[in-house]
Amino acid sequence: MENFKSPVQCNLPKSLVQKRNYQKELDLLLSKFQKDAEKKPSLLLHACCGPCSSYCLEYLTHFFDITVFYYNPNIYPPEEYFRRFNELKKLYQTFPPALEGKVKVVEREYIPQEFYDSIKIKEEPELAKEPEKGERCRRCYFLRLKAAYDYALANKYDYFCTTLSISPFKDAEKINVIGEALSQEGQSSESPHWLPSDFKKKGGFKRSLEISQEFGMYRQDYCGCVYSKNNTNHH
Repeated sequence: MENFKSPVQCNLPKSLVQKRNYQKELDLLLSKFQKDAEKKPSLLLHACCGPCSSYCLEYLTHFFDITVFYYNPNIYPPEEYFRRFNELKKLYQTFPPALEGKVKVVEREYIPQEFYDSIKIKEEPELAKEPEKGERCRRCYFLRLKAAYDYALANKYDYFCTTLSISPFKDAEKINVIGEALSQEGQSSESPHWLPSDFKKKGGFKRSLEISQEFGMYRQDYCGCVYSKNNTNHH
């Protein structure tokens, strides 16, 4: 299952690869929903931190009953993990969209070894120096999205998604390919649907910066893992 490839990874000629606009797909999907409907579909939204989730919540709470899923065993060191989680919870206590939407937060246990096992760094140590958006990151996306999918399936959510695509340093295509593959894995009417997205589009990333400044939020200067931290410090 984890070995699936996107059309780009399969080395198809670029002329045969139609680049998808995931944000346009999301807008089209939302246009079919009734805004502020009394009965909203449920969405499990994986979040990496408060700043990245801020715009996503502002954008989505009118359409979904949202539970934020905080699962990020990649974050290093532990103090950074808890700082980001506390910032996220603090924002949700004052951020109007989170309050109006009665957004809930679920944390899965922080076990860093799950991250190291998933990226297979011992077997492929060269991945430690790989820049962001590469294979190491793809495996990390898969780890976190698989956990989100499993939780959404077990708790009967209608949709699942992640805030990761809001970052200019994340590969939205890889994220969406993984999410779609997971949603199709179950082949069941109870399987949660993947919510396509590229939240950085339409000024989403810029808006997240504005919200962070408005609420005085801590914004980290590296993605999360020790390798991204080391690579950032060396540039």
